[in-house]
Amino acid sequence: MRTRKPAALLAGAVLVATTTLAAVATPASAAGPCGSSYSRVGVYSIGVEKYGYRTGILEVYYSSSTGKNCAITYGDGPYANTTSWKGVVISRGDGSGEDSDAGNYKYYAGPVYVSAPGQCIDVEGISPSWTSVKLNNVHCG
Repeated sequence: MRTRKPAALLAGAVLVATTTLAAVATPASAAGPCGSSYSRVGVYSIGVEKYGYRTGILEVYYSSSTGKNCAITYGDGPYANTTSWKGVVISRGDGSGEDSDAGNYKYYAGPVYVSAPGQCIDVEGISPSWTSVKLNNVHCG
């Protein structure tokens, strides 16, 4: 009887591990944070120059089917997965069509969108409230 018990426990552990892995697997066609037609076109660090470590991450996405750009700001370092001020702003390069989101969020600010086919965009990520990265006339399409 003792020889079967460890074998049964091992089989049970394998079953649990297999079930857990299957439950967390993400299908290849899963939608990103901005939607299924968006591809990431830029990732920018926030806070490195000021503190020597990243306080946030600004991600920029583009959808060729909609002609829209999307942006999201995540907290990083001491601001990752903690409620703190996070913000994101996006607009066309001429400043029009601005969309923004900011507040005390645990994970991220956004997504925010701008329609700018054939144009450049301005985008800013803020995390925490006194630290930002701002890019002007980027991701020209």
